[in-house]
Amino acid sequence: MVREAEPPDGGWGWMVVLSAFFQSALVFGVLRSFGVFFVEFVAAFEEQASRVSWIASIGIAVQQFGSECCAWIWRTSTLGRERECGDRKGEGEGWEMQAGRRPRSSRSAPSTSSGPVGSALSTKFGPRPVVMTGGVLAALGMLLASFATSLTHLYLSIGLLSGSGWALTFAPTLACLSSYFSRRRSLATGLALTGVGLSSFAFAPLFQWLLSRYAWRGSLLLVSAISLHLVACGALLRPPSLAEDPAMGGPRAQLTSLLHHGPFLRYTVALTLINTGYFIPYLHLVAHLQDLDWDPLPAAFLLSVAAISDLVGRVASGWLGDAVPGPVTRLLMLWTTLTGVLLALFPIARAPTALVALAVAYGFTSGALAPLAFSVLPELVGTRRIYCGLGLLQMIESIGGLLGAPLSGYLRDVTGNYTASFVVAGAFLLSGSGVLITLPHFCFSAATSRPQDLVTEALDTKVPLPKEGLEED
Repeated sequence: MVREAEPPDGGWGWMVVLSAFFQSALVFGVLRSFGVFFVEFVAAFEEQASRVSWIASIGIAVQQFGSECCAWIWRTSTLGRERECGDRKGEGEGWEMQAGRRPRSSRSAPSTSSGPVGSALSTKFGPRPVVMTGGVLAALGMLLASFATSLTHLYLSIGLLSGSGWALTFAPTLACLSSYFSRRRSLATGLALTGVGLSSFAFAPLFQWLLSRYAWRGSLLLVSAISLHLVACGALLRPPSLAEDPAMGGPRAQLTSLLHHGPFLRYTVALTLINTGYFIPYLHLVAHLQDLDWDPLPAAFLLSVAAISDLVGRVASGWLGDAVPGPVTRLLMLWTTLTGVLLALFPIARAPTALVALAVAYGFTSGALAPLAFSVLPELVGTRRIYCGLGLLQMIESIGGLLGAPLSGYLRDVTGNYTASFVVAGAFLLSGSGVLITLPHFCFSAATSRPQDLVTEALDTKVPLPKEGLEED
C-alpha cells in the first residue's frame, strides 16, 4: 500500500471531521450542560457545592488523564500495523523504495511496549474499536448514575466510568483528524469542535426540561441513551496511511523527547492554567443565576445563548487561524485573555441585559480559543508526534480540570456567593495567557520556519532515547 508523505488535507478526513463533530457534541456538550444537574444534586443529597462539584471534576480529569493512555495505545497500534505491513512487503530486503523515502528494515522491530499485552495492543487495536468501547462506557456510567443513592456512587459512575469512556473517544478522534490535515488543520478542527456549541445550545434547556418532567434519575437514563451514539462516531474513523518518519521513533522515544522539549512543557503549563478556570461558567453559572433569583429555565437558556456564540467563535477562529499570517499562538493568547477578563466581569453584572451581553461575548471568546489550543500543538511537536503529544498534554492538564470546579465550589461555600469563584477562574486564564507569550516565534515570525523545526530542535538536544522505541538500520 502506497503511503502519502504528507496529510491529504481532505478525502475521508471530512468524514473524520463529521465523526469528531458529533463526538465533541456528545462528550463536551454533556459536560458543559451538567450545571443543570448540579443544582438538582445539591438539593437531592443536601451536600455542599464543593462536594457536588467533584462529580464533573472527576469526569473531566479522568477524560483528560485517560487520553494519555489512549493516545499511547493508538500510536503503538499504528506503528505495529505499519511494521507488520513493511515486513510483509520487504521480504528480507534491508531497504525498500516507497514514496521517495528510506524504507524500514525488513526485520521485525522491537515492540514499543514491553510484554505480551503491549504486543497484543500493537497488532489488534486501532482507533475505531477504542472509540466504540468508549461510547459504551460513557453510556453505562450515566445508566448506573440514575440508580445512585449517594455522591460516592455518582463519583464512580459519572466521574470514573463515564469519564473513562470520554477518554477513549476524544484523543483518538482528534489525533486521527490532525493526521488528515495540514494546511487546513485549524479550519477542520474548528468545524469539528462546533459540535460543542450546538449541543450546549440544545442540551442545557433540554436537560432542564427533562428534569422538570422525569426528575434527575429519569433524565440520566435518557442522557445514557444519547451517549450511546458515540459508538456510531467511532465506526467512522479510518486513519490515513502516511509515510513514517524514521527519526520519530516509537512512543517511548517520543515521550522522552517531549519531556525535554521546553516549548511543549511551557505550552502544557499554559493549558493547565487555562483548563482550571475554563469550565467554571458551564458548571456554576446556572447556580449563580439562581442565587440572583433567576428561574431555572431562563438560567439554563442563558447557557444556550453562550453556546450559540461559542459555535460562531469556533468557526471564525478556525478560519482566522489558517488565514492570518504568523503563529497561531498569538490568536490563542488574544482569545484567552479576553475570556479571562469576561469571566472576572460576571459577578459585577446584575441586570439581565448585561448578563446576556457577557454570555454572548464569553461564548464567542471561549469557543474561539478551543480549536486553536489543538492547532498550536502540531506546530510545536510535528504531525507525526501528535499522538503522544496530545496524550501527554491531556494527562497533565487534567490536574486543572480536576481542581477547578471544587475550588470554585469551595469559594462559594466560604463566601456565600460565586463572586470569588469567577474572579479566580478569570485569573487562571490570564495566567495561562502570560505563559503563552514565552513560546517560540511569538513576537517575531521566522520566515522559513516550519512546524517540524521545533521538533528537530528538541531532538538536537542529545537526549538519550530508549533503544526499544527506535527502528534498527
